[in-house]
Amino acid sequence: MSRSAIEPAVASSPFARRLTLFDATMIVISAIIGSGIFVNPYVVAQKVGSSFLILLVWAAGGLIALAGAFVFAELSTVMPRVGGQYAFFREAFHPLVAFLHGWSLLLIIETGATAAVAVAFAQYVARLAGLDPAMAVPLAVAMLLGLSAFHALGIKPGAILINVVTFGKTLAIVLLIAAALLLTRQSGIRIDPLIPPSLRGFGLVSAFFAALVPVMFAYGGWQNLNYVAEEVRDPLRNLPRSILIGVVCVIAVYLAANVAYVHVLSAPGLAATTTPAAEVASKLAGETGARLISLLIVVSTFGFMNLALMAPPRVYYAMAADGVFFKQIGRVGKRFRTPAAAILLQGALASALALTNTYERLLGYVVFADWIFFALAGLALIAFRRQLPGAPRPYPAPGYPWVPLLFVAAGIGIVLNSFVADPGNALTSSGIMLAGVPVYFLWKRARRAA
Repeated sequence: MSRSAIEPAVASSPFARRLTLFDATMIVISAIIGSGIFVNPYVVAQKVGSSFLILLVWAAGGLIALAGAFVFAELSTVMPRVGGQYAFFREAFHPLVAFLHGWSLLLIIETGATAAVAVAFAQYVARLAGLDPAMAVPLAVAMLLGLSAFHALGIKPGAILINVVTFGKTLAIVLLIAAALLLTRQSGIRIDPLIPPSLRGFGLVSAFFAALVPVMFAYGGWQNLNYVAEEVRDPLRNLPRSILIGVVCVIAVYLAANVAYVHVLSAPGLAATTTPAAEVASKLAGETGARLISLLIVVSTFGFMNLALMAPPRVYYAMAADGVFFKQIGRVGKRFRTPAAAILLQGALASALALTNTYERLLGYVVFADWIFFALAGLALIAFRRQLPGAPRPYPAPGYPWVPLLFVAAGIGIVLNSFVADPGNALTSSGIMLAGVPVYFLWKRARRAA
């Protein structure tokens, strides 16, 4: 597609441009900071075992996330279209690749993660409020359906809610980090050994990539802003800036949080607990600290749910608008100018998974599927440099082609290592994605026959 063909399509968008630079930055941060930073550091500690490697893996994850931010910042100005990656893949490769992204988003990535986070949110709420644990799933479903209805009423109210929640939870995490560093006198950070004796050669490489999986799960989410690209004011200026500002803020918070965890708990102590944030807060302020962390996790998971029900449904809208999904999903309401049916579909599917308790298995496939499409996004940037040399690039990826190639290589490494570390999950996830191929051609055939 030429640049002249893209611009009229953007100008005729049915969406309202109501998101400011601050709104867009909060969307990026909220999409990344979910529950991962409160839990995943212990998984990393178990896989690599030393203070040095723990911090090195989180730093490497930050560099990969920054490379991804540069890739998506450039893509956001070359192709500022609703659906984000869906639009990138459709124009750079083939509509089938775009469909498989939307298919995976619907059946694996977003629906499973949203259901899991909703249930985790409800379990913490039930514990804090002294409710029967059996109330967790009904509470999760009520929250999913209620938030879906809320986001169908327009993007600006949802963005304001995300701003409040994101600012609050980020400030709380920063306060926890400051308290951990200032109030703990004897540091658990050790430089000897730098690398555990049990990790050498290929074992070290495999452990490093295996540790990157939970790290990149925690860092993932910056692409969510691209889904709502047609609702951001002054997109050529605000889209790339908000992606870069948001990702840099999260890298700083995540690195500081892991320094604080290892400082208070030490590497073996971090590996021995499944609730590192609560463990640190408990050491600092006893039972009160543990309850405050539970409240912080409630706020953080609520913020993630908000975004998951607001941004990704725009991909299903884009699929329907292209004629490869249900026609009703491709409608935008005249009054609120949102794809209400797509939003309600996402909420209903996540609720069904929560009720049937089938989301945990899907959650195991999320990182594998996500990184296949992240790597393809890096390749899409390279393809667009050839196909659209005159497209707007106010923030081109630095170090081209090495930065996007680094991002692609990281994605390939994570995906290939999944076949070594967890072949069952990798093969099942591949099967679900490839099942979308005949579905795509059936939909195309039905469209021609209509």
